[in-house]
Amino acid sequence: MLLAACALAGCAAVPAPPPGVVSGRLSLQVDAADDRPAQALSAAFDLRGDAERGELRLSTPLGTTLALASWAPGEARLVTPQGERRYADLGMLSRQVFGEDLPLRALPDWLQGRPWPGAGAAARPLPSGPGFEQLGWTVELARFDRGQLTAWRTAPPGVRLRAQLDSAP
Repeated sequence: MLLAACALAGCAAVPAPPPGVVSGRLSLQVDAADDRPAQALSAAFDLRGDAERGELRLSTPLGTTLALASWAPGEARLVTPQGERRYADLGMLSRQVFGEDLPLRALPDWLQGRPWPGAGAAARPLPSGPGFEQLGWTVELARFDRGQLTAWRTAPPGVRLRAQLDSAP
C-alpha cells in the first residue's frame, strides 16, 4: 500500500525539517515470501520523536508527501494520498503496510547510531567495522561518521534498510 502511495504521490510539499528532526534518504527492500512479491521503497524522510511518540514523513525528491506515520502510546496512524488509517501500534502498522514487523520503534535510536534501550542488544564487530544486533537485525555503523547506516534481517523474508542522513553525526 505504501508502495502504491509512492506511485501516486500527490500530497502537499514538505517544508524544511525543523531542529531536532533527523532527515535524509532511505531505501527499504523486503524479499518475496510465500504469496507476496518483493517490495522496495526509496524516499526522503524526516523523523522526529522516539519509540514512544513520533512522526515519520516519507516524501519524493521534490517534496511531495508519500506517507506520514505518527505514533503515541496505544496508537499509530498512517496518512497517505489514499486516506488515513489507524492501528493499535507501530508493529500492526508495519505488518499491514509491509507484511512484516519492521523495527520502527527502534529506528529513531538506530538513526542516532545506538541500540534502542527498549530491547536487548549485542555489539557485533562486522568485517566492515562496528555494529550491533538487536531485535533479530544486524545494524552496521562502519560509515556512520559519514551519515550512512545499513540494517538487515536475514530471517525469511530478508529485509534490508539503508539510510543516508543529511548531516553526519
